[in-house]
Amino acid sequence: MKRIRRVIRNVIIFFFASTVLTVLLYRFIPVYMTSFMLIRCSQDIISGDKPDLYHRWVPLDDMSPWLPLAVIASEDNLFMEHSGFDFQQIKKAIEENKIRKKPRGASTISQQTAKNVFLWPGRSFLRKGLEVYFTFLIEHLWGKKRIMEVYLNSIEMGKNIYGAEAVAKRNFNTTPQKLSRSQCALIAASLPNPIRFNSAKPSAYMLKRKNKILLLMKQIGQVKFE
Repeated sequence: MKRIRRVIRNVIIFFFASTVLTVLLYRFIPVYMTSFMLIRCSQDIISGDKPDLYHRWVPLDDMSPWLPLAVIASEDNLFMEHSGFDFQQIKKAIEENKIRKKPRGASTISQQTAKNVFLWPGRSFLRKGLEVYFTFLIEHLWGKKRIMEVYLNSIEMGKNIYGAEAVAKRNFNTTPQKLSRSQCALIAASLPNPIRFNSAKPSAYMLKRKNKILLLMKQIGQVKFE
């Protein structure tokens, strides 16, 4: 029993030490590959497709200032205020999911970043627990600007398209710094399902959603990162 307890203790120590160290390293170095990208590439290989991956890291300062504002307006209005979790939206989602056929989530940008970089898709209690843990870590070790920078570099924005540089180049033939207010709103409008919704060829639904996001962007105003 003593040996089993020692092994369990060492595993726990290793887990916390390795995860904290990894999060600290990602505070300073670019995230060139995420767990979500690896999973997508593996799925392509299994299905017999070529595992194409369009991704290039760019600093947040080299992106259009409209882009973080657009994703905040679309995905997480209280991003600059909460500590990683929007408990009001979580409570609302729980109530709505009692009557909805397809449950909706209430993940913040911080939670989505933690999931995309470190974890895997799914709704198990284990994955949600780890998501809470990694969200807590990045909120306290990275800060809002770094979370947004990693989010905009790692989020899926189309078929095999990840991050601001790739979507700007492939969908709009421009650089992330030159993305217009309207283009940024279109990108944000695609995020709930970037495989289904193509920001380069927006449907009527996407154009309607884009206009709503533009209105929310105007209401929120400028986003200032420290």
